[in-house]
Amino acid sequence: MKDPITFLKLLKNTLTCLLGLAGLLLLITGILLPGLAQRPAKIPSASAASAPKKTESVRPQNQLWQPPKTDSIPKISEIELIRYGKELIAHTADYLGPKGTVMQISNGMNCQNCHLDAGTKIMGNNYAAVFSTYPKFRARSGTEETIIKRISDCFERSLNGTKPDSASKEMTAMIAYMKWLGKDTPKGIVPKGTGLEKLAYLDRAADPKNGQIIYKAKCESCHGVNGEGIPNPEKGSYIYPPLWGKNSYNDGAGLYRLSSFAGYVVNNMPFGASYENRLLTEKEAWDLAAFVNSQPRPHKDQKNDWVDLTKKPIDFPFAPYADEFTEKQHKLGPFKAIADAKKERK
Repeated sequence: MKDPITFLKLLKNTLTCLLGLAGLLLLITGILLPGLAQRPAKIPSASAASAPKKTESVRPQNQLWQPPKTDSIPKISEIELIRYGKELIAHTADYLGPKGTVMQISNGMNCQNCHLDAGTKIMGNNYAAVFSTYPKFRARSGTEETIIKRISDCFERSLNGTKPDSASKEMTAMIAYMKWLGKDTPKGIVPKGTGLEKLAYLDRAADPKNGQIIYKAKCESCHGVNGEGIPNPEKGSYIYPPLWGKNSYNDGAGLYRLSSFAGYVVNNMPFGASYENRLLTEKEAWDLAAFVNSQPRPHKDQKNDWVDLTKKPIDFPFAPYADEFTEKQHKLGPFKAIADAKKERK
């Protein structure tokens, strides 16, 4: 081209068109691609996650529950809350124990001492059905309870401490983790392998003396001669938790009932046991429960529990009752006669 000015104008116009076309392509890409990408489910806040809803019927499920894989948690800011929630369940004392880095509100035990493997173990008191069944009516309080209320009870009873603030990051994180664990469990469904096994009642009373023999043979090496556990002094936590004494669960905890303790240990203790590989018989589990729960531990004021005596569990060890059986029989059994009498009253 002979005219250099005309050539430069033409070149400038061409470049301008190309840049405009590139910008348009980038804009289209920015609009379309996010819609095509797979996005993780949004995790609600603690208040939204636990707001009271209409209670639905709870239905058992025969298929054995399997927890979601940890590596399936996306690495985004909301899901980091789930990871923090898991860490709080697994290492509660590091954050909230006597030497906790966040606050000091518990006894040095961890949530996973009762909810094994951070609430994921089959028949290990797992969290599979927490989000599918809460909110729900609980006879102990006589009210419909949210997940916040349930977690608060665990802190005040099993951890013999003070409940976290309902709006705290810690409460929000624990709820987020429990919701994620139950994300594949439909509302109202209780998967097989959830919670604790309900053992058949013995034909006799549970025997603390026989339980002591079992404890010495199978439990003492980890939990100590006096049930004191094996502490980790630097962190104010435990390698193996105390089963009685001032730093153990108090007498308002669920495990203080023999049926709960027996259902817990039969599939999980001693170390290495599972529901597929029991290391205790059911009779041993009942007797061991009788021995451990006959030892001293902190007391919880329970005057507001079980306002409807007809709904009080038959192995709840404190009077008053809606029947004429003694406090000792309600604690140690035999339980069949109490259960039969309760059925007749209905």
